[in-house]
Amino acid sequence: MKLWLVRHAQPLIEAGICYGQLDVAADPDATAECARQLALQLPRSLCVVTSPLQRCEQLATVLLGLRPDLTCKTDPRLKEMDFGRWEGRAWQSIDPAELRAWTTDFAGHAAGRDGESVSRFMARVRTAFDALPEHQETLWITHAGVIRAVELLGQGVRHVERANQWPLEAPKYGQWRTLDLQNR
Repeated sequence: MKLWLVRHAQPLIEAGICYGQLDVAADPDATAECARQLALQLPRSLCVVTSPLQRCEQLATVLLGLRPDLTCKTDPRLKEMDFGRWEGRAWQSIDPAELRAWTTDFAGHAAGRDGESVSRFMARVRTAFDALPEHQETLWITHAGVIRAVELLGQGVRHVERANQWPLEAPKYGQWRTLDLQNR
């Protein structure tokens, strides 16, 4: 079984801002271009599951307009990590001691004090991953953090303790990857 992991298009927010679950729109032209390219690649009758954040729902809406054979549902487990009080703030303005506390206890420390810990985030994404149908290709329209978490889960990593275990790479805005899950 193949899982398509699609990252939303460029969000309409200033560079350098922490925006995890902040519900910002994506660039409409970039969204349309991503949907056009994706529509050409996808197999017929694929199940699309999207994060409820508007930057992902925008892409799902445009894609389904191009590919009416696809079905779509929303799943809140596909939201980006919740960064709590850091949401909407410039990363550079966050107290370095707060960032150190998060990276020192990467698994357990709630980002932005009242946000999600990486353990809670991984557990949330894991419930969606574990519920994937075994014999149906699926496409997730989601976020960089979710895609990184899924790639770890696909490798059998169920829990991350340290910041250096977290993948640095993710698809660029409006890009995708596929994950072969035959042996999960």
